[in-house]
Amino acid sequence: MVLSIDEIHYQLLRRFEARPEWSQRELAHELGISLGKVNYCLQALIGKGWIKANNFRNSQNRIVYAYLLTPRGIEEKALITISFIRRKMAEYEALEKEIAQLRSEFDQQQWPRARVQ
Repeated sequence: MVLSIDEIHYQLLRRFEARPEWSQRELAHELGISLGKVNYCLQALIGKGWIKANNFRNSQNRIVYAYLLTPRGIEEKALITISFIRRKMAEYEALEKEIAQLRSEFDQQQWPRARVQ
């Protein structure tokens, strides 16, 4: 499945709200996208002021980032969530109609030994 930039932004906001310590590499693996795309989208979210990156040193003496949603990021995530739900509900309703139509067409054929669950 190919994610749009808006969907990637939404997924990043969701994940950072739950686990701000995720690395870019972990996020890339989780979302099934390239590390470069994660970095590009993170920079866009930081530029919009929706998240901020805090750095600190971990026990292995490396710099690690924690990505935190800003108050504006929390508001935007809520708005994006509403839009995402509306879009997914429309897709769901369209699929229900298509399935009902296909079942109807199938039932009209009256094929022996074939039945749709």
